Amino acid sequence: MAADSRRVAIVTGSESGIGRAIAVALAEQGCDLGITWYRDEDMAHGTADEVRGLGRRAEVRRLDLTRLPEAADVVDDLADVLGGIDVLVNDAGTGHSTPLLDLDLGTWREVLATDLDGTFLCLQRAARRMVAAGRGGRIVNITSVHEHQPRVGAAAYCAAKGGLGLLTRVAALELSEHGITVNAVAPGEIATAMTGQEDEDPTQPGHGRPGVPLGRPGDAREVAAVVAFLASQGAGYVTGASWAVDGGMLQMGPMAGSHLRSDDWRRA
Repeated sequence: MAADSRRVAIVTGSESGIGRAIAVALAEQGCDLGITWYRDEDMAHGTADEVRGLGRRAEVRRLDLTRLPEAADVVDDLADVLGGIDVLVNDAGTGHSTPLLDLDLGTWREVLATDLDGTFLCLQRAARRMVAAGRGGRIVNITSVHEHQPRVGAAAYCAAKGGLGLLTRVAALELSEHGITVNAVAPGEIATAMTGQEDEDPTQPGHGRPGVPLGRPGDAREVAAVVAFLASQGAGYVTGASWAVDGGMLQMGPMAGSHLRSDDWRRA
């Protein structure tokens, strides 16, 4: 694998939230960045400005993972412009809160296309580039705690993230001979726009979470720090794993179940 100071990383969905924090963390590690956006181009350029402020190169492209398979061309485009790809972080995704009996096929397909089909295609494009370059690489897929545990009202999201978890493990097996590691990072509740908490500091009072052992939501930079480790030289012997960044949430299964005092959990 190339030295940390001469690497190229592509982070999908990096205009805001977790993706933006990851792009900045990788720039701090010495990577030039390919940044993609779906809804807000101005925010993507804001991410690029942060990366450039750290002395690294940044290129911005739109990525619409509902337009498959051509959307994955962005990976090759960015690799061509930046001179290769050493790290891919698949962060772009979507989700819906819809009870199973009300879930229509169009919504189901939109979530799976974005969170699983699109991620597969981007992973495949990046892996082919890494194999051809012959210097190894790092692939990190952002899943969710719902890669591991279900949530009422999130059937499509859970199905996609669970599938992505197993895709991660298969890719880790198949790509290992090429020196490419593949891991998942599974966030819990993180204070971002997706959870209605943009620009809030989750360590401050007012963010209590009794069901989370650490008692608060996470910060996007806490997720980014784990991704940066997995993308680093130091993680060269780590592959096929799913890293929960959830404040201990996944450990609460039986504990939370035995302490519930209402049926509110049945509603999305």
